[in-house]
Amino acid sequence: MSRPFRFGVNLLTPAPADEWRAKCRRAEELGYDVILVPDHLGMVAPFPALVAAAGATRRPRVGTFVLNAGFWNPALLAREVATTDALTGGRLELGIGTGYVQAEHEAAGLPYGSPGERVDWLRRTVGELDRLLGPAGPEPRPAQARVPLLIGANGDRMLRLTAEHADIAAFTGARPGSAPGSLEPLTAGELDERVARYRRLAADRAAVAELNVLIQLVAVTDDPEPVLAPLLERHSLTLEQGLALPIVLVGPLEDVVAKVRAQRERFGFSYLTVLEPAMEAFAPVMERLREESA
Repeated sequence: MSRPFRFGVNLLTPAPADEWRAKCRRAEELGYDVILVPDHLGMVAPFPALVAAAGATRRPRVGTFVLNAGFWNPALLAREVATTDALTGGRLELGIGTGYVQAEHEAAGLPYGSPGERVDWLRRTVGELDRLLGPAGPEPRPAQARVPLLIGANGDRMLRLTAEHADIAAFTGARPGSAPGSLEPLTAGELDERVARYRRLAADRAAVAELNVLIQLVAVTDDPEPVLAPLLERHSLTLEQGLALPIVLVGPLEDVVAKVRAQRERFGFSYLTVLEPAMEAFAPVMERLREESA
């Protein structure tokens, strides 16, 4: 059977304390299951922002989406994770990836390395977190017996790591573009191949992971072309090709709802993350999906 839907919103814009808390409460009011934050320079520091989000809300879980492993020493990261999980009452979900913006690493005075080196560092980090946050790990201790681990992946080595360790397998629906820090969207066929590759690698898992996808663009509208125009121009796509991208949910409400359901059946995506600018626009989609599931 298909998993029930879960919905997360990734909050990108820093704000003073009162505004931050109000934004998190609004996400809860709209029905989001998870309040998430990224890990980029120029955006909020992840762990204090999540403690504040949990303090302002009661129901949603909180999580990183996703940490850049190259920013973190594993032992210090384990301390942050354990403390944050304890202070949020066991509501933390830890999302982590290799990082893909070289300029941010350089600005922080940190090595960026080759793709292989970044995956190696992430593998080492995940292994250390398993050890340090496990039953025999040091103080401080997390509230949860296991903090759920989300890994964002696309390449073969990353999919293998995800299959071995992640409780949540997150698909970006995109790959690094030719310009530094840019992303190129995957077609549905390309994403089919990536998900199938992951499923083969994860075939021997005792517990099936939850599958997540990051939605880049959301708009409920009867006239999708103006909304999609910048994306179509940037990637030289037709309107039909743009509407078919898995990371795009644009169109009349019934069409968007139908696409979300179809993608759960096709890819297994039951956990959807949207970006902060789409927080309000996606709310009626969540509401309709929950009405249909009731």
